Formats: sequence, structure tokens, C-alpha cells
Amino acid sequence: MKLNYLPYILILFLIQNISAQTKVADNFFRDYNYEKAAELYKEALKKEDSTLHILSRLGDCYFNVSKIDQAALWYNKAINKYPEIDSEYIYKYIQTLRNQKKYEEANAYLKQFNAKNKKDKRIKDIDNFNLDTYNSLTNTEKVYVNVKNIPLNTKYSDFGGYAFKDKLYFYSTWVKDSITDKKELYEWNQEPFLNIFESTTTRDNDSLLYSKAEKLNSDINTPNDHEGLVTLTNDGQTMYFTRNNVNKKDKRRYNKEGTSNLKIYRATKKENKWTNITELPFNNDGYSCGAPALSPDNKTLFFVSDMEGGYGQTDLYKVSINEDGTFGEPKNLGPKINTEGNEKFPFIAKDSTLYFSSDANINLGLLDIFESNILKKNQDKIEVKNLGAPYNSPFDDFCFFIDTETNTGYFSSNREGGQGGDDIYAFGKFICEQTVKGIVRDELTNETLSKVNVAVIDENGKVLERYLTDTDGYYEFKIGCDKTYTVLAERVVYRPDKKEFKTTPNNNDTTEIDLFLKPLIIDNEIVINPIYFDYDKSNIRPDAAYELENIVAVMREHPRMVIKIESHTDSRGRDAYNLKLSDRRAKSTRDYLFSRGIATERVQSAIGYGETQILNKCTNGVKCTDQEHEENRRSKFIITNAYH
Repeated sequence: MKLNYLPYILILFLIQNISAQTKVADNFFRDYNYEKAAELYKEALKKEDSTLHILSRLGDCYFNVSKIDQAALWYNKAINKYPEIDSEYIYKYIQTLRNQKKYEEANAYLKQFNAKNKKDKRIKDIDNFNLDTYNSLTNTEKVYVNVKNIPLNTKYSDFGGYAFKDKLYFYSTWVKDSITDKKELYEWNQEPFLNIFESTTTRDNDSLLYSKAEKLNSDINTPNDHEGLVTLTNDGQTMYFTRNNVNKKDKRRYNKEGTSNLKIYRATKKENKWTNITELPFNNDGYSCGAPALSPDNKTLFFVSDMEGGYGQTDLYKVSINEDGTFGEPKNLGPKINTEGNEKFPFIAKDSTLYFSSDANINLGLLDIFESNILKKNQDKIEVKNLGAPYNSPFDDFCFFIDTETNTGYFSSNREGGQGGDDIYAFGKFICEQTVKGIVRDELTNETLSKVNVAVIDENGKVLERYLTDTDGYYEFKIGCDKTYTVLAERVVYRPDKKEFKTTPNNNDTTEIDLFLKPLIIDNEIVINPIYFDYDKSNIRPDAAYELENIVAVMREHPRMVIKIESHTDSRGRDAYNLKLSDRRAKSTRDYLFSRGIATERVQSAIGYGETQILNKCTNGVKCTDQEHEENRRSKFIITNAYH
């Protein structure tokens, strides 16, 4: 009776190579080939190797190509089997649940996430927070906004950037590096008082330069009180600003709760100096009014107040400015804008969009910046919209200013990574967008290639977008500025090509990257990188399996193809032994293909030739390096039929 030992050989082979196959999958994951990596991780799972590494990597494979249902499946398996899993995988799983609108289940895992991350403020009120909204607000994949911490920031608090022509006004507690007079400190927090500063800006190509900041004159800034939050009329001759409640002798007034309220003042410019400081008539010793902002036509002043009759702790109000300089009665902006919380820091853009900050509504934490169309004429519906990232963060984000003609502006935040308590950030809204483009060609013939799948990948390995080339081989993507990306080109029966690059900080720059795919079929041979074996060994190394997957791909693409395998050794060792060793290597290579689903009849033969076909000088008796000897330990894959 003739015994078939092949099944037993394959079983032994599979058991010995579970770990190796995982390493091969890791290599494909490293190269962003998530589809192949997922296939190999699943093959490992069939061999009962359901490790945390494999389960979480499977989740990442699908998450990175936005196959959220599959990502959720594998993250769930990993989290439930391994409670010690890194909490970032719980967070990713929450995002997948949100995508599937499984909000109750997501909230349950949010509690688990928060228990592991008590200092993490990404999601606060989990009982009332809409995860779908949260995800959209934090997603910046295609939000091309260049945000920079400006050089005027100090280790103190700096905030409230307001640009007028070539001047930037802002507010800072900076005075000097050492303070010896306690009168210069605000007694509540023992920090310096806020003053209004001015800097001249100049543009150098795409960069904005700032002169040394100087305090406004003493009529505006007082030594022992807070001043800040300005707005200017269109002619630049009138300024409205905020100051503590003081009397004619510049002594601070306090209400019955012991608080010095804020008031709005008006100043006029004379001979390049701010003077004629007057208090606005609707101020009151019993409540605060501050953060003035003018409408585009300068006929209405908006401000913040905690006066009685509001909807929350602080509300937004407006008051008309008459032609003679007098004022009407303040009016609350109403419940479409104001909430039971704090609404602050209004700004009205030239297109009449209202921007403000609030600690209520749907936000990412503390104060967020919102926009509303409430001041625009003929709107069908009043809307309030959270600006989302990168303007908003889990920290305080406020004092938004934008020039709608250039889509540039400023906002303030105490987010992590700043210079001091509060910092000013400059932004270019949707202006810093670049292009990466190129042609995909055959590396050998230089011909353009169609049906090539080109992907652009961010620095975290996330596939942002894909492009399928036409006959001209052309691809193009829109990407952000000052970021690192990778472009990856793939087509069956070709070796992939990828290039990593970093974009410039400049708007509208173009990066040209041509990609070259090396064909795997050349004449009558499938040509891959050499399959190396360890000295005196015939088992398939992970790097060899990685290369053999190219053979698998080609044979799957051409199901009629038949090949023969040749294996070769170096000259070390006895000739007869090397002949047997190479034959074992040829059959080990063949068995790997069988283990990956290639039918046995499609491998015509697998024969070892020992050291009979040395590629270099390293024949018997010639002294060579290990690397030189390794060149001769190889396999060839010769096509034996007309497979088309």
C-alpha cells in the first residue's frame, strides 16, 4: 500500500510556522498592505494563535482602511479576551460603535475607557454626549487648516488676537521677568494684571512677521487694573475695550459680593494716541459688561453680560449705536444663542457670521468656539455650529477672529503644548492645501500603467484616499501642509512601490512623485527578491515567506499557471550534502505554496541543484563573506506553460 505523507508534512510545516506567518503579516502591515496583512493574520488564527497582537492588528488593518464593521468585530474580540489591552484600542472600538450608531453600547465602553483614563478629557458627559457628533468634530483628516502658536506668546497668559490692517492687538499679563512691587499683582491669583498690547505685522512671502509687542499708552492701560478685549471701528479712529469697574480716581469698585465687575469703555484716536476715555452708559456697578464686538457696519455693538433677565450665567447682548454716538437699550440675543451656561467672546465677521465661545451645547470640553447665522438676513433656519478641531480641543478655546477675505485669523487656547497659560494661535482656514501627483510606470519598460491602486497614507498609517489610474498612469491627491505622508502604488503581478515625503508649510505647493512598479513576471519566470535560507537550514524564514506571497499573488491572478521550483545552496559543506539540502529547500518552498492554497498539480516539480549553479566567485575553496555565500542560497520559479 502506497502511503501519502504529504498531509502529515503539511501539518508539521503549519505548526512550525505559525509564529513566522505572524511576522510575515507584520511586515505587510508595516508596508501598509493591510489587505494582505489581514489575510495572513486570519490564517494564523485558523491555527489557534489568537493572541492579543493578532486580534488588535486585525482591528487596525480594517480601521486604517475605514472598513469599520470589520474593525469593530476584531477590536471587540481583542477587548473581551484581553482585559489588559491598551485603552487606545477601547477608544478606537468606541469610534467604530459610533459609526454603527450603537450609542448605548458605546457609552458602556466609554465608562470603561474613562475608568482607565481619569485624566483624559476627550469625552466628558457620556450620558448626554452624541458620539457621532463628537467624531465629526474631532476628525481633521480632510480639514486643511494651518494652525501655529505665534511668536508673541510668553510664559504668561496671552490671548485675544484682533487684527486691524497691519496691527495685531492682544492682551497679556506679561510685564517683566521679575516683579518686586506687589501692587503690580492681581490679589486674587498673584499674577500680573492684563494689559492691551500692540504689534505691527508684515508679510514675508507666506509667513507673517510680528514686531516686538508694546503696551498701549497709559490712558488705556492702568497699572493696577485689567484691560483687554478690544474692537475698532472701520476707520480705525474709535476703540471699545474692557476694564475693571473703577471710579474717577482709578480706584476699583466692588459689588456687594466683593467682586469688581467689568465695564466697556470707548476711546478715540488723536495724533496716533488713544485718548478721551469714556464709560458706556449701559454699564452698571451691579453686573459686568465686557468683550465688545462691532457689527460690520459699526451700527451695533455686541457684548457679554451677566445682567439680570438672561438665560444663563453670562449671555450675549447687542445694543444699537446711534448716529450721534448715543446708545439704545441692550437686547439679549435670545435662547437660540444663549444657554444656561456661559456664552462669551463674541466676534462678527465681515459676512455677518457670529462667532462666540460657550461651555454648553455639544462641545469637546470647557469653552468651545461656535458660529451662527443668526445675524444674517433671509436665513431659513437659525443654526449654531461647533467649529470642531483644530479650533476646538478638550481645553478652553475662545476669542475667535477671522478675516473672511483672506480666511486667516486668530483664536486663543490653553491647550497642551502652548507657551504659557493662554496662548494665541494663528490659522489659515482652508488655505494651506497642497497637491501630490505623479505617474505610475513599469520600472523595466517605463510605460505608464493603468489599473494601479494608489493610496495616500498619513503618518499614523491611516489610508486617507485611493486613486485608480487610467491608461496615462496619472494620480493626484489634495493633502495638508507641513505634514508627513506616504504614497503607495499596488497592482497585481507587480511589486508595490511607496515613497514617504513631507509637505512644505506653503499653500498651493505641489509635490511630484512618480512611482515605479517592478513586474513579477519577466519572460518565463516569476522574479522576486531572493529567497534566503539560514545556513544548513531548509525552513522558510519570515522574510522568505514575505517574498513568497508574491508568488501566491501571481498564481492566484493566473489560475492556469504552472511552475517549477529550483533551489540552490552555497558551496560550503560537502557537495552531496548540499544537493540534498537544496532539494529539501525546494520542497519546503513548494509546501509553503501548498499551505497558501495553491493546488498541488500547479507545481510541476521542486528540485534542488545544490552548489552546481553558483552565481559568484564563491566556489569550493574560495574565501567569501557570509553575505556573498548567502547570494547563492536562492530559489527560482520558472513558468512551464502558456497560462493566459
